Amino acid sequence: MSDGRIFREAWIAGVNKHYPGEPKPGYVTPWDETPVWEREAAAAVYGQVRDFIRISEGHATRLTREQKGRFVAISWTAQMFKHFEDPKPGYVADWADLPTWQQETDSDIFERIEQTV
Repeated sequence: MSDGRIFREAWIAGVNKHYPGEPKPGYVTPWDETPVWEREAAAAVYGQVRDFIRISEGHATRLTREQKGRFVAISWTAQMFKHFEDPKPGYVADWADLPTWQQETDSDIFERIEQTV
């Protein structure tokens, strides 16, 4: 399974677990239907998390769930600035401004990537 697909599947699982009510269809779009820019962003963030875990020699496991989620969120924000000249505010919101379901999902993504490294 590709790095980006692992990221996307972790995102969808997190959305299904944490999103209050029925998520927007775009939040749970399967990998094969995900836009190319989003696939590239997912693969890039997966790579950043993987590399971060590796260079910490496994000690990134000692981060709190919030710290893990923040790392995913800031890495995603950088990708949004890469792919969009003027991204939607929700795409580049600071951690404190993200809804709880998204914070939890980002933390889940980091922990899912930890399992693959």
